[in-house]
Amino acid sequence: MLTAPAHMPDLPMWAAIAVTALCIFGALLALVGSIGLKTLKTMYERLHAPTMASTLAMATIVAAMIIYFSFAEGRLTLKPLLIAIFLTVTTPVTMTLLARASIYRDRVEGREGVPKDDM
Repeated sequence: MLTAPAHMPDLPMWAAIAVTALCIFGALLALVGSIGLKTLKTMYERLHAPTMASTLAMATIVAAMIIYFSFAEGRLTLKPLLIAIFLTVTTPVTMTLLARASIYRDRVEGREGVPKDDM
């Protein structure tokens, strides 16, 4: 019979299933974003898929971390929410900076179909 190592917490079966399901779902969402990044044609299309998928993947994996570490520490822990807050704040900022850099590059190179400047 297999036993867990001594440093691993004893999780109830429902918590182990929930953590596993959330991690797998988060990994699948990240995979969808990666596939979108690979298959979409233009820079503007490529920005959307990984940004949205990574945010959803992060949320499910943070939920799994909260469940796991709450049982590991024996009390509710919300430290993984700091990860969620930082990623939720920085992901849109990064996407906006990448989009602006791409628009600037396309305008300098004289490409057609560049979004107009609204400012």
